[in-house]
Amino acid sequence: MSPERFASEDPPPARVRPGDGRLSAPKAMRSAADQLSELLGRAPEAISAVRPTEEGWEADVEVLELERIPETTSVLASYRVQLDAEGELTAYERVRRYTRGQIDRRG
Repeated sequence: MSPERFASEDPPPARVRPGDGRLSAPKAMRSAADQLSELLGRAPEAISAVRPTEEGWEADVEVLELERIPETTSVLASYRVQLDAEGELTAYERVRRYTRGQIDRRG
Protein backbone atom coordinates (compact mmCIF):
# COMPACT_ATOMS: atom_id res chain seq x y z
CA MET A 1 0.00 0.00 0.00
CA SER A 2 1.45 3.36 -0.96
CA PRO A 3 1.97 6.06 1.70
CA GLU A 4 -0.41 8.37 -0.17
CA ARG A 5 -3.22 5.78 -0.04
CA PHE A 6 -2.69 5.14 3.65
CA ALA A 7 -2.71 8.86 4.47
CA SER A 8 -6.00 9.40 2.65
CA GLU A 9 -7.87 6.58 4.44
CA ASP A 10 -10.05 7.35 7.41
CA PRO A 11 -8.06 7.29 10.64
CA PRO A 12 -8.76 4.53 13.17
CA PRO A 13 -11.35 5.38 15.85
CA ALA A 14 -9.98 7.73 18.46
CA ARG A 15 -9.11 6.28 21.85
CA VAL A 16 -10.57 7.87 24.95
CA ARG A 17 -8.07 10.31 26.41
CA PRO A 18 -8.28 12.56 29.46
CA GLY A 19 -9.51 16.00 28.49
CA ASP A 20 -11.10 14.97 25.17
CA GLY A 21 -14.54 16.13 26.37
CA ARG A 22 -15.80 12.60 26.95
CA LEU A 23 -17.00 11.12 30.23
CA SER A 24 -14.21 9.23 32.04
CA ALA A 25 -14.45 5.47 32.64
CA PRO A 26 -14.90 5.80 36.45
CA LYS A 27 -17.68 8.37 35.96
CA ALA A 28 -19.30 6.16 33.32
CA MET A 29 -19.22 3.23 35.78
CA ARG A 30 -20.89 5.28 38.53
CA SER A 31 -23.46 6.64 36.11
CA ALA A 32 -24.35 3.15 34.84
CA ALA A 33 -24.71 1.80 38.39
CA ASP A 34 -26.76 4.76 39.65
CA GLN A 35 -29.19 4.85 36.73
CA LEU A 36 -29.70 1.08 36.60
CA SER A 37 -30.33 1.07 40.35
CA GLU A 38 -32.97 3.76 39.90
CA LEU A 39 -34.73 1.73 37.18
CA LEU A 40 -34.57 -1.66 38.91
CA GLY A 41 -34.98 -0.54 42.52
CA ARG A 42 -31.94 -2.66 43.49
CA ALA A 43 -28.39 -1.63 44.32
CA PRO A 44 -25.68 -3.02 42.02
CA GLU A 45 -23.19 -5.47 43.52
CA ALA A 46 -20.37 -4.67 41.07
CA ILE A 47 -19.42 -3.34 37.67
CA SER A 48 -17.72 -6.25 35.90
CA ALA A 49 -16.83 -4.44 32.67
CA VAL A 50 -16.79 -0.99 31.12
CA ARG A 51 -15.72 -0.15 27.57
CA PRO A 52 -15.94 2.87 25.30
CA THR A 53 -18.20 2.73 22.23
CA GLU A 54 -18.67 5.10 19.33
CA GLU A 55 -21.81 6.50 21.02
CA GLY A 56 -20.49 6.63 24.60
CA TRP A 57 -19.98 3.71 26.99
CA GLU A 58 -21.12 0.14 27.60
CA ALA A 59 -20.98 -1.44 31.06
CA ASP A 60 -21.83 -4.82 32.56
CA VAL A 61 -23.47 -4.37 35.95
CA GLU A 62 -24.03 -7.22 38.43
CA VAL A 63 -27.24 -6.97 40.49
CA LEU A 64 -28.57 -9.13 43.35
CA GLU A 65 -32.02 -10.27 42.20
CA LEU A 66 -32.96 -12.82 44.86
CA GLU A 67 -31.31 -13.05 48.26
CA ARG A 68 -31.15 -16.56 49.71
CA ILE A 69 -29.57 -18.42 52.61
CA PRO A 70 -26.91 -19.63 52.27
CA GLU A 71 -25.60 -16.62 50.40
CA THR A 72 -23.93 -18.81 47.76
CA THR A 73 -27.41 -19.70 46.44
CA SER A 74 -28.51 -16.06 45.98
CA VAL A 75 -29.47 -15.21 42.39
CA LEU A 76 -27.59 -12.44 40.60
CA ALA A 77 -28.02 -10.99 37.13
CA SER A 78 -25.64 -9.32 34.75
CA TYR A 79 -27.08 -6.33 32.91
CA ARG A 80 -25.50 -4.73 29.83
CA VAL A 81 -25.99 -0.96 30.06
CA GLN A 82 -25.53 1.49 27.17
CA LEU A 83 -24.65 5.12 27.97
CA ASP A 84 -24.34 8.09 25.65
CA ALA A 85 -21.22 10.32 25.70
CA GLU A 86 -22.65 12.40 28.57
CA GLY A 87 -23.35 9.30 30.69
CA GLU A 88 -27.13 9.13 30.22
CA LEU A 89 -28.55 5.62 30.07
CA THR A 90 -29.94 4.90 26.62
CA ALA A 91 -30.59 1.14 26.89
CA TYR A 92 -30.12 -1.88 29.12
CA GLU A 93 -30.78 -5.60 28.99
CA ARG A 94 -30.32 -8.57 31.29
CA VAL A 95 -27.78 -10.84 29.63
CA ARG A 96 -27.29 -13.51 32.29
CA ARG A 97 -28.73 -14.90 35.55
CA TYR A 98 -26.66 -17.06 37.87
CA THR A 99 -26.21 -18.12 41.49
CA ARG A 100 -23.53 -16.39 43.52
CA GLY A 101 -21.63 -19.65 44.00
CA GLN A 102 -21.54 -20.41 40.25
CA ILE A 103 -18.18 -20.36 38.50
CA ASP A 104 -17.85 -19.69 34.75
CA ARG A 105 -16.30 -22.68 33.04
CA ARG A 106 -14.70 -21.99 29.71
CA GLY A 107 -12.50 -24.23 27.76
